[in-house]
Amino acid sequence: MLIKRPADIKSSEITPESVYRNRRAFMQGLTAVGSLAATTGLYYLFAGANRRPPAGPGPQPLTTVAPSDRPLTTDEPLTDYDDVTHYNNFYEFSTAKHDVADEARALATRPWTVVVDGLVGRARTFDVDDLIRRFPLEERVYRLRCVEGWSMVIPWVGFALASLLKLVEPLGAARFVAFETLHDPRQFPLQRGRLLDWPYREGLRLDEALHPLTLLAVGLYGKTLPNQNGAPLRLVVPWKYGFKSIKSIVRLTLTDHMPRTTWREAVPREYGFYANVNPQVSHPRWSQATERRIGEFARRPTLMFNGYADQVASLYAGMDLRKFY
Repeated sequence: MLIKRPADIKSSEITPESVYRNRRAFMQGLTAVGSLAATTGLYYLFAGANRRPPAGPGPQPLTTVAPSDRPLTTDEPLTDYDDVTHYNNFYEFSTAKHDVADEARALATRPWTVVVDGLVGRARTFDVDDLIRRFPLEERVYRLRCVEGWSMVIPWVGFALASLLKLVEPLGAARFVAFETLHDPRQFPLQRGRLLDWPYREGLRLDEALHPLTLLAVGLYGKTLPNQNGAPLRLVVPWKYGFKSIKSIVRLTLTDHMPRTTWREAVPREYGFYANVNPQVSHPRWSQATERRIGEFARRPTLMFNGYADQVASLYAGMDLRKFY
């Protein structure tokens, strides 16, 4: 999250990660910040001190183009790369954020295919590398707001979900898109238990999926996604709480009915289908009025639709947002 306006940076001029980190250290005086997350407890200070390097070659550079529409990116300072990649919810690996990166090191992300089926004219199976080559990749700087009350600003790399959906020609009866994460208990240790009903599932209304802000991310900070951030392909819906942005996707299914979603089925009183960021509606166990940006001490007011109201509020005209938390 840093200094120069990210929207003005050419992809060929992306600052190296070390420079991002050094600049942040200079600005903050090497101050370590603790953040109390609602479901996992105290964020470990200096969590990056003894991290093992990732297995294999690690994230690889991606070629990006500038976003065609300036509202698709924000100029807020970027969250530190180490925080983005080592403060993660990914319950297939661990319920402790600081453990996910290590637990995810061995995830095999190649070969990887993505099925797009259901109410479409052309159901297809795509190789993820074919998708990366097929669409121009944009760097989009988005705010991320977790339902737990913490937030980040992340420079994602990806392409509009709408581009993929247009390839499969949605039928007139299609109203929703259902998403599914890989189910492989050999690679995802917590899938061997019953913490959640695996595989992880999420969904969007079709008009939400087609919105220009809705991104299929294949990278961040100019490189391919680290495993712990949802490699090789994840959803990013910046105006919704982070659990809507499903990771390690293997299937998208267009349907005429509201799909099953993991957290809504696990705790329906606490997690609704829409999950739009709304500071006026508290979680049953905590307020959503404020948030803590990772890397900062003070809390800040939570913005309606996570600050994207100008772009997305019209999608919910006439709806009582208190009922679609």
